[in-house]
Amino acid sequence: MKRLTTLALIAGLCTVVGLFLSSGLEDVAAAVVSAGWGALVVVLARAVAVAWAGLGWFVIFPRFERPSFRDCVTLRFVREGINTLLPVAQVGGDFVAARLLTKRGVSGGVAGASMFVDLMTQAVTQFLFTVAGVVLLAWLAGDGPIVRTVAGGLAVAAPALAAFYLIQRRSGHKVIQSLVSRFAGSREWRALGAIDVLYDALKRLYGHHGRVLGGIGIHLVGWLIGTIEVYVCLHFMGYPVSFLEALVIESLAQAVRGAAFAVPGALGAQEGGLIALCAIFGIPAEAALALSLVKRLADLLVGVPGLLAWHALEGKGGPAPESGDAVASRHAPPHAAPVVVPYGNDRGTTLLRTVEGDLGDLKKCA
Repeated sequence: MKRLTTLALIAGLCTVVGLFLSSGLEDVAAAVVSAGWGALVVVLARAVAVAWAGLGWFVIFPRFERPSFRDCVTLRFVREGINTLLPVAQVGGDFVAARLLTKRGVSGGVAGASMFVDLMTQAVTQFLFTVAGVVLLAWLAGDGPIVRTVAGGLAVAAPALAAFYLIQRRSGHKVIQSLVSRFAGSREWRALGAIDVLYDALKRLYGHHGRVLGGIGIHLVGWLIGTIEVYVCLHFMGYPVSFLEALVIESLAQAVRGAAFAVPGALGAQEGGLIALCAIFGIPAEAALALSLVKRLADLLVGVPGLLAWHALEGKGGPAPESGDAVASRHAPPHAAPVVVPYGNDRGTTLLRTVEGDLGDLKKCA
């Protein structure tokens, strides 16, 4: 896996170098300079979008097992820093953040389940955002190869998205449990209990439709905040576009970036996608590459504080993990019947540590 990641990184770097050389380094540099204060606006918009995504994560938690809003926002910056700056296929930061939640007093099952539900709401909203971008592109520029290519990608993504949801439901529980039982044999494997805890928490989180819909609505607004990056940056560079055109560029560029998840930082894919999309609206390649550089500057200035926060949180001792019974009784309303949770918090935390795998090595890299 590490070898494939390294090869993907080399291929991405070669693509980036080729695109910059073919477009002219001086022209790209001039376009970046022309962005001026627009680059600062892009960085601020990115920070707001990440904090807003933290709100989307916060609202899906049950009322009596909810971490503080501050913790959700801080850990959302940690997720952003790891996913954008480290070679973890854009998901490693989510597992790290879920584990760090257990150090803030959240049970392992709820922390892991919240991460999966939040990823699901983000995936659904990105799918809808991409659909909107394709429809707008067809309306603004007519049918073309980009419209047909993205439409084909959406046709593939739809069943994958449905499968990701189903694997988190009861049928997925049975499949995973049977696979684990087969490989574990007659041995008593601790992860069996952890899987039950995780799916119990997933059932409770998905059972509250209002919170899930709230997370979807918040993440949809978050994608629109990201559109401001394209709109402002191109205006400052002297290529004014309408907000709808900026939405097309941002939505489809994010789709390209998501499709290239195996390439660290989507190197080459983001640049090539922006060149193709900007060309539709008469924006030259050097301006598209300058836009990509400004976006990567935002990745760096927003991501590095997230990595520093990760380092600080790993070194900070949190409250001792509580069992599921303790969490339920501590948060239960007065005179409520006792809540029985079949497995303790330690097993949920064990699953998070098991799934996280080699991510500990990434902290040294950061």
